[in-house]
Amino acid sequence: MALNLTTPPPADLSLGSVGVKVAQLSKQQQQVEGAIALQLIQAALPEALPVPAPTERAGQHINLRV
Repeated sequence: MALNLTTPPPADLSLGSVGVKVAQLSKQQQQVEGAIALQLIQAALPEALPVPAPTERAGQHINLRV
């Protein structure tokens, strides 16, 4: 089993770059959480049920009373 981890190069933690780095990490976390949420939603969806074939008599007689 191979495990590849990529680490970003050390950032210059000046005042402006800290905010940018936090925003980037936040965006990445939101993307991961969104992907997990989609997987959960798809897992919870019921399997598609087959639609019954129409019969010959379906829709031939319609009784309307007003």
